[in-house]
Parts: sequence; structure tokens; C-alpha cells
Amino acid sequence: MTISSSVEKKSELEQPQPEEHGDHRLFGLIGFLIADGMTFAGFFAAYLTFKAVNPLLPDAIYELELPLPTLNTILLLVSSATFHRAGKALHQKNSKLCQQWLIITAGLGLAFLISQMFEYFTLPFGLTDNLYASTFYALTGFHGLHVTLGTLMILIVWWQARSPGGRITNENRFPLEAAELYWHFVDGIWVILFIILYLL
Repeated sequence: MTISSSVEKKSELEQPQPEEHGDHRLFGLIGFLIADGMTFAGFFAAYLTFKAVNPLLPDAIYELELPLPTLNTILLLVSSATFHRAGKALHQKNSKLCQQWLIITAGLGLAFLISQMFEYFTLPFGLTDNLYASTFYALTGFHGLHVTLGTLMILIVWWQARSPGGRITNENRFPLEAAELYWHFVDGIWVILFIILYLL
């Protein structure tokens, strides 16, 4: 080996190599969900604290009907299962079946929103009647906003999972997995909200 060739190899080794950056999208999503969960936790803590320290007068307490909220709980829990089925279908490289499960999931999310709006129209109190009413609308409305955004995301994923021509495939699963994680988060928040507002 000549001196010049050894010098060239040494210079090649000393040159900075391009760094490979890992995929931190999931980490970012989890960070967002933690922050979002803390926002809900603040709502829950404020409601429970006020209820414990400043109990409402008897005429300011309303007995909420359970059928619609129970139906909403079932809709969201079933939607989590159908979303999971969509992910399994994509893993099996069955885009058509994946799309079918996704559109069912979006339909369940839309049914939840319609049911919640119907409940709003039948409640015995309005947004500004008292602090309990305002808290109820703030909690359920904020969660409803999350369901709306989640349903839109599902429809976007549904469109992008089409075959041929779709961006979401078994090799590019992150958009579906991210939307599914968000949807499970929204479902979990509803279960907590249901217990606090309707059962306690």
C-alpha cells in the first residue's frame, strides 16, 4: 500500500459522516397526548374540587338521564375495536378491508356526535344556568371537539389507505397507528368523563 493511498483512506475516515435521525413522530404524539390529558385532568380536578368544597343547592342539581351517555360509551368502545380491526387488516395487506373498518369507525364517531347533540337539546339546563351546567358543557364540548377531530382524521386515513394509489400501506403504517392511538385516548377520556359526570 502506498503512502498516498493510506493518507486518502485516513482522510476519508476523518470526514464527518452524515447523521441518521431516528423517527421521533411517535414520541411527539405521545408528548402531545400527555399534555392534552393534563388539560382534561385540570378540568376534572376543578370540577371535583368545586363539587366537594361548594356543593350546589338542591334546585341546582340535575339528575342526568343515563341511556344516551351509556349508548355513547358503547359507540366509542365499539369504535376502538373496529379501529383495531382496521389496523390488523392493513397488517395483512388487505387495503379494502382496512378501509371498510375505518369507515365503520368514522360512522360510529359521527353517531356519537349526533347522540351528544341530541342530549344537549334534551337537557333540563342551559350553558349559563349555573357553574355545574357550565362545567358540564365545557367538559363534554371539549371532548366532543376531540371526537370531531378524530373522526376527520379517520376519514383522511380512510382515503389515504385506498389501493392502488394510497399513501398508507403495510410499509407506511404510522399515520393509521397515530390516528388509532389518538382515538383510543379520546375513548379513554370519555370513560373517565362518563364516570365523573354521570355516575358520581
